[in-house]
Amino acid sequence: MKFSVVMPAHNEEGCIGSTLETLCAKLQEEGFSYEIVVVADHCSDNTAQLVAKFAEANPAVKCVENHAKPGFGMAVRAGLDAYTGDAVAIFMADASDSPDDLCVYFRRIEAGADCVFGSRFVPGGRVVDYPLHKLILNRLGNWLIRMIFRHGLNDTTNAFKCYRREVIDICRPFLSPHFNLTVELPLKSFIRGYGFEIVPISWHNRKTGVSKLRIREMGSKYFFIILYCLLEKLMVSRDYHKDWN
Repeated sequence: MKFSVVMPAHNEEGCIGSTLETLCAKLQEEGFSYEIVVVADHCSDNTAQLVAKFAEANPAVKCVENHAKPGFGMAVRAGLDAYTGDAVAIFMADASDSPDDLCVYFRRIEAGADCVFGSRFVPGGRVVDYPLHKLILNRLGNWLIRMIFRHGLNDTTNAFKCYRREVIDICRPFLSPHFNLTVELPLKSFIRGYGFEIVPISWHNRKTGVSKLRIREMGSKYFFIILYCLLEKLMVSRDYHKDWN
């Protein structure tokens, strides 16, 4: 089974090399067949060049460009158009996600899971240096999503998740151009009848660069995609349910 990692990257020259080095070493150590698709999202630094240089020594790594408008969601969507594996995980270029947790995801997929969703807020989960205002908004937003959709997941907004190819294909088309894609993907998979496993994960705040998430700008975009998914769930979910495909 081949696993893909989609890694959106916007001006991450300060950390992309070490992130790739650590991730590749872990995946090779665990014996996975893998590829890493780094998506250069309109970078104005040397991110793409550093990835290209890394790829010369490791052909499992490739760099693609986001030729659509800039944005986290558009970069991930470009990666989802380019990956070739049987399953795919979204992994952050800033090293906030753990390669150990990624290997747990892949083992659960190998065991038969449709999707594997990590949570930083279950027993065994861990967050390090999470800004307090973001943590409060995160907990409120995820509580609201959980109450609306009753899916049992308390960390829907976290991008670090893993899906079988079938799930990605049946959830298309994607609408979200920004970080709201982190909500659209898991909610669509849930609405369309795919099961998921929840595992505890760790998260570390970035040590280099700056966060691309702007909460004030994203509020209405998150609201839109939550409303869209709710309408789909209430009105047409059976038309897209996996039992009918």
